[in-house]
Amino acid sequence: MLEIYERLGTQGNYPADTRVILTHEQRDRGRLRVFSPEGEEIRIFLTRGSPLLVGETLRAQCGRYVLVEGAIEPVAVASCEDWPTFARACYHLGNRHVKVQVGERVLRILPDHVLEEMLQQLGLVIEHAMHVFVPESGAYSHGSGHGHGHHKDAHHAALMPISKPDAVLSSIDSLELTSPVSNKRHHEHH
Repeated sequence: MLEIYERLGTQGNYPADTRVILTHEQRDRGRLRVFSPEGEEIRIFLTRGSPLLVGETLRAQCGRYVLVEGAIEPVAVASCEDWPTFARACYHLGNRHVKVQVGERVLRILPDHVLEEMLQQLGLVIEHAMHVFVPESGAYSHGSGHGHGHHKDAHHAALMPISKPDAVLSSIDSLELTSPVSNKRHHEHH
């Protein structure tokens, strides 16, 4: 069993001895008991209030390094072609304090038929998919005191399904979120 009390951030080049694949809810928790893909028990004891980041490295008491990966989860992907529609959607979701992952005229939320209907009425196209969900952490979360700066591209890396630890680190600087809608009439919903 590994016990984790230390976060090393996303910037270091630490050799991962093992990894944990966590949902967005698990990454929000400070106390957690999980298992690596190989079945090794890992207990995480961290300060609450600052979610773990996809691509972040943790150090176990014994000195081993654990890489945090995002679990593939069901999400609703809302997209549109114009910025005013996108801005209205962001406003309405923010007004409801919804966890949202923001890309370029693309939003990801957890599936919710009421919110999806609202977004469709605003003019966005909704698709259901399986992705790593990395919601925005909030305007006041920077400088949260867990020993590292927030890597601005960590959210972009989380938009790609991850199968290997190397995919997390190598994709951080190269992945851009783009709209799945290629033209205004590509997907019409009734």
